[in-house]
Amino acid sequence: MKDDRTTPMRRALLRGAAALGVAASAGCFATDPARTSGRAAPATATGAPAPGAPAIAPLKPSAYRLQPLTGYGPPARTRVVVKPAVRRAPILQIDSGGRRTMVLTFDDGPDPLYTPDILRVLREHRVPAVFFVCGEQVLWNKGLTRRMVDEGHLVGNHTWSHPLLPSLSRSAIRSEMRRTSEIVERTVGTAPEWFRAPYGAWNRSVFQIGAELGMEPLAWNIDTLDWDTPGTAAITRSVRQGAGPGAVVLSHDAGGDRSQTVRALRTWLPELLAEGYEMVLPDRTAV
Repeated sequence: MKDDRTTPMRRALLRGAAALGVAASAGCFATDPARTSGRAAPATATGAPAPGAPAIAPLKPSAYRLQPLTGYGPPARTRVVVKPAVRRAPILQIDSGGRRTMVLTFDDGPDPLYTPDILRVLREHRVPAVFFVCGEQVLWNKGLTRRMVDEGHLVGNHTWSHPLLPSLSRSAIRSEMRRTSEIVERTVGTAPEWFRAPYGAWNRSVFQIGAELGMEPLAWNIDTLDWDTPGTAAITRSVRQGAGPGAVVLSHDAGGDRSQTVRALRTWLPELLAEGYEMVLPDRTAV
């Protein structure tokens, strides 16, 4: 029969193993200063690391913890650009749905001399319009640009400096259009959804870049020729003769002497309203 008695040497070995196990267990549950403070373990007087297990490197904070606290409200919304189809020609008139509706548009502003007069006439008759602005004009007339939106009008993109776009490189065209959209958005809170090429000069790149920036190309089918200062009567006659359902009227509130434009507007606008015409804003869903 096998002797189960433990020898003195074997008992000593068992006591040593048990002591090591207790020490290891204690180490698992003890608080490690290096772990909790994020600092390295203290050094001895000689400069060498203190004896014992090496310090455990602090855990890296998660990406969530690195994000700034923004409050308890919903997360900020990112503007989603709705890109329309790339057109091969600009929109010349709107779908009136059988009604006597027209769209009034003013180019090249805002201008501190003439735009306020046009806004006053529109407000008097409770009529909205689309102002196709140049970015460099917005830069110096931000308050006037905000007033357009505050009074119920749309702000469209008419490039930064009013160049002949087909004569520019594709990157230059993009810069002219993008910069204007950006300053309009910073000024009024929303980016333009309509674009008009200076001089009515379009090409494939203009249509493509405009669509990428989320804009529809709007032209006109009534040109008042007010840019040539033909006289108040001539401007009024142009509008009266071209008036019809879905018509888009081109006038200017900047780029030169626009006093004739203002005087003509005071004449033909109330006349058309009295005849049953309604001035409306263009609807992207109906083009």
